[in-house]
Amino acid sequence: MEGKPLSSPKTNSEPKKPFTVLTPINDDLLHNILSRLPALSFASAACVSKSWNHLCNRILLSRPKLASALSLNPSPRIAVEEVLEKVLSEPIRPHFAIASIGSGFSLIDAFRLITRKLGSRMPFIISTASGIIGRDALTNEFREVKWGDIGGDLDDEVGYVPAEDENNGIVLTVGCVPGLKVDAIPLLRSVKEPRVAMVDKFVMDIKDYTASVSGCTSPVGIIMFGEGLADMKPVIDALDYALPMETVIVGDERGRFLYKSGTESRNVCGSTKYLTDAVALVFAMDRDESVGNIQFHIALSSGVSAVGPIHKAASVKENCSDRTTWLTARRELREGLREVLDGQRILDNINDELENRIESPDLYIGVTKRRKCCVGSEKPRSITSLAFHGVIGADEEYLYVNGINIRTGDYFQFYHSDPTTALSTCSDASSNLKRLKVDGNSSNGCRPRAVAVNIANKEVFGGFIFSCSGRGESFFGRPNVDSTPFTENFPGVPLAGIYCGGEIGRGFSSLIGEGNKEGSVHCSLHVYSSVYLVMSYTTARLEH
Repeated sequence: MEGKPLSSPKTNSEPKKPFTVLTPINDDLLHNILSRLPALSFASAACVSKSWNHLCNRILLSRPKLASALSLNPSPRIAVEEVLEKVLSEPIRPHFAIASIGSGFSLIDAFRLITRKLGSRMPFIISTASGIIGRDALTNEFREVKWGDIGGDLDDEVGYVPAEDENNGIVLTVGCVPGLKVDAIPLLRSVKEPRVAMVDKFVMDIKDYTASVSGCTSPVGIIMFGEGLADMKPVIDALDYALPMETVIVGDERGRFLYKSGTESRNVCGSTKYLTDAVALVFAMDRDESVGNIQFHIALSSGVSAVGPIHKAASVKENCSDRTTWLTARRELREGLREVLDGQRILDNINDELENRIESPDLYIGVTKRRKCCVGSEKPRSITSLAFHGVIGADEEYLYVNGINIRTGDYFQFYHSDPTTALSTCSDASSNLKRLKVDGNSSNGCRPRAVAVNIANKEVFGGFIFSCSGRGESFFGRPNVDSTPFTENFPGVPLAGIYCGGEIGRGFSSLIGEGNKEGSVHCSLHVYSSVYLVMSYTTARLEH
């Protein structure tokens, strides 16, 4: 008996099922797609698979990147949303963030909004400024916005905001710097008496952190923010003593700030034991990652001119309660004859020199100070520097100036704010920055283990400006002068800046050149200046 087949044989007349072949996306195409994603979508894509994560890391860590944006929206929440959306509109894995706001915004509120989006483990500093510089998040228009004096109580870390304060705005920068390690390190002051700043610990913390990640004790650069009532002169002197001049230091000498360190033990905000006098964002070479060479370069536009003769302090009194100094001066008439001048005579002589000026300039004395400095138990070494003290007034006894630590026998000269000098030195700074396009031979800091570098591939990938609050459109008579040295040389390169209460600019650089008209004596704390930090990258090429 024949059995029936279990299934009927297929005939050629029966329709075939469609057969789809899935062609895998090659790495080049996937690289192109991923590199166009916003930062948050990019971060999600990195979690899809190991191969995608590897490709995402290649995209992010192949080159350094800065992203920056400015918003003048009067709503803090909307302003923060606008700048965050802009800086995260392209793939980036930030290693640090810096924000500056107008005094119309609350520091603590802006701090919380930003850390909620960027995370709590990344080093982050936010400060209150007298003005902000950058590209508008909505229009991409480059703007210099200056408001004026910072409002609020300098001792209030949460940022008191007067009801009538209309200084509304924010500039935010996030940076990815492969080959570098970054952390925020505070300068602490004990709450208990005597309230002495722990400068030695601050310097050693910076050196120890740098040594732990790079194998040497000298960071590539430091971006620093000082608290408004703290004296930054001895702090900068200690850093001058401890670090080579190749370590670039820039920042705001006086203001208000909050910070978040990547190392939890350094976060002392709200501590009952310590206050924070300053915070340093430290950039150190990463000995474990040799993807290239990132360098910090500094340029300077000075805005003061010397006037009158050089004086010698004859008698000096310090008023520690308001941190002012009262002094008289000795003048050499001829060999063997000296004359002691009271404050009014000193000031009258300077005003006679300035009598043809239409507007009254701001006056300073630049004091040449030679002081011994040391850190810890190290051997003291003399450091000579030029320190500026604002002139308050005078009477028939004394000349009154801001600040302390002037000694009998110190030499000083008067300086006045001068837009003509500032314009000239802006042009000098622009010429000096232009040299970065062709000069690939300078270097600073410790290098990673890649001992040979192809210097032909240097590129500038970002920069910062710290400009005196007295400058800006009202000083020059036209807008956007302070940023011109950078923008005309590196159009389209991310740039952010602030108008601040004292400009920190320290470091050996061939870019300063003739832009420093303050004299040959070393100066790190400037007045009426613009300090430019330019960050460049050179692709590493290992030699076998």
